[in-house]
Amino acid sequence: MHQHGYIGRKMRLPKLKEKPAVVIAAFGTSSRAKAPLAIFQKQLLARFPEHETFWAYSSEIIRKKLALPGLQETLARVEAAGYRRAVVQPLYIFPGTEYRQLAETCEFFPGLRVFLAETLLHRWNFVKETLAVVEQEFLPPETGLNLLALHGTPLAADPVNIVYLGLEKLLADLYPNVLAASIEGVPDQEAVLTGLRRRNLADQYKKVKIIPMMYLAGRHAEEDLMGERNSWRTELEGMGFTVECSMARYDDTDYFKGLAYYPEVINSFMERLERSLMLSRYY
Repeated sequence: MHQHGYIGRKMRLPKLKEKPAVVIAAFGTSSRAKAPLAIFQKQLLARFPEHETFWAYSSEIIRKKLALPGLQETLARVEAAGYRRAVVQPLYIFPGTEYRQLAETCEFFPGLRVFLAETLLHRWNFVKETLAVVEQEFLPPETGLNLLALHGTPLAADPVNIVYLGLEKLLADLYPNVLAASIEGVPDQEAVLTGLRRRNLADQYKKVKIIPMMYLAGRHAEEDLMGERNSWRTELEGMGFTVECSMARYDDTDYFKGLAYYPEVINSFMERLERSLMLSRYY
């Protein structure tokens, strides 16, 4: 129905909004690690005050638990608000399965022209830029070993595995005391830990620092990485290492330091969004 047609005039349809809406797509969390989302929202409003902002959450468990909208529901709200264009910025680190699911929803959502922005590590120069930021956390070789904690994917055929393995190769070439392991998939955590044990690296490096390469270091950090049972920490301590994890302080509270606590990472996401907003003017 055309808004300038007879029925459109009779129904007094509102004028369509010229600037695209901004949709931030996050996995979501029910742990206390959700504080970084407020940090991002504050920066977003300061950088793009002329754009209305909506949020969507990709975790079905989180959506049900906290009654939060998924991307389809959020895009429906965007359309109902009078928009015909939207830019979706995912707070994803790797362009994996969830990113492709977002892409399908964006491509086939009726009534809206949706532009999907890129993830943090979408290009190899992005990978190198992010490593240059995270390396501020690294222990020097004379102090200890660093272990980057990646999320990973259980799907062997997922094309994103090349990014995980490429990151592992970059680390090996650039740093003498930095390794990477994933909670799911490759680089395989059991293989990495077995290699540490076989090479007796606890004799060379007395300390291991775990650095989460996840936007929100929530339950994965609390349980899988630093938990009391069957965690990376307990495995490493069993080898003789002293184990610590990167921490951040926010509102007088200490949190495991996910990538959301690095101002440079937030700025990188803003740059991804800004580029997609620019492209949306021409298509």
